[in-house]
Amino acid sequence: MTSRYHDPVLLQESVDGLNIKEDGVYVDVTFGGGGHSREILKRLGNAGKLFAFDQDEDALANAIDDERFQLINQNFRYLKQYLKFYGIRKVDGILADFGVSSHQFDEAERGFSIRFDAELDMRMDRNSQLSAFDVVNSYSQEDLASVLYQYGELRNARAMAKAILGARERKPIKTTDQLKKVLGEFLPKMKENKILAQVYQAIRIEVNQEIEVLKEFLLQVPDLLHEGGRLSLISYHSLEDRLVKRFIRSGKFEGEPEKDFYGNINVPLKKVGGLIVPSSEEITRNNRARSAKLRIAERI
Repeated sequence: MTSRYHDPVLLQESVDGLNIKEDGVYVDVTFGGGGHSREILKRLGNAGKLFAFDQDEDALANAIDDERFQLINQNFRYLKQYLKFYGIRKVDGILADFGVSSHQFDEAERGFSIRFDAELDMRMDRNSQLSAFDVVNSYSQEDLASVLYQYGELRNARAMAKAILGARERKPIKTTDQLKKVLGEFLPKMKENKILAQVYQAIRIEVNQEIEVLKEFLLQVPDLLHEGGRLSLISYHSLEDRLVKRFIRSGKFEGEPEKDFYGNINVPLKKVGGLIVPSSEEITRNNRARSAKLRIAERI
């Protein structure tokens, strides 16, 4: 089931980045199909332990039958809280693949993909109250424009938001196909899929609070990692990658890194190596890997 659910991106490179100790404690905060988790378990000894997080109930079907493994059906923004519940205060490595799983894209009714007509949903956690329908049909024009501009990097976000409000005043926009028709004037034939993907990305990020979740997660990392512990993070769009890069460099999301009394920079992490991207062979095998960027850091 795993390979059909999701083809893990940068598998060897991301797990190599953790520099795994056989008796260490590790966390895969984006379990999905379990590809990265299985590779971590291959490298752990009998005394090792792996915790994994996934808020999508569909991922539970991929749970690994291994006494060293524990799958937690929660959003990784609650990482520290749930590890504490299991008696874990420090870990040796954390891996995250922030992409939407192939399974979520391929399940038409989830509404993640531009390939299918489906209800506006896009919730990774289907128990969440906020859906794509709510964003499209209840947000103010200003807030909707902000979502499209910030998270989709769409230059004509204001005009798109105005078109959506005009259409929903006549009747609710219930499906992805209806949304596509409303935005038809902004979708030139040669760029239709690219622009639609940006629109979907923006709405999905808002629905799942992806930027807020990423920030909350990163802020927990320094306290959780042992000295020398590793962080291995795969991002797929510039918003995520900029936050990851900035946090590794300065321990903050904005401004300059903090300095001590003597002017020395005081940061909790140091980068390990440079930016890693998929090989042309991997992109040929798995087109969804094309925008992936892997950054590795170590707790100082």
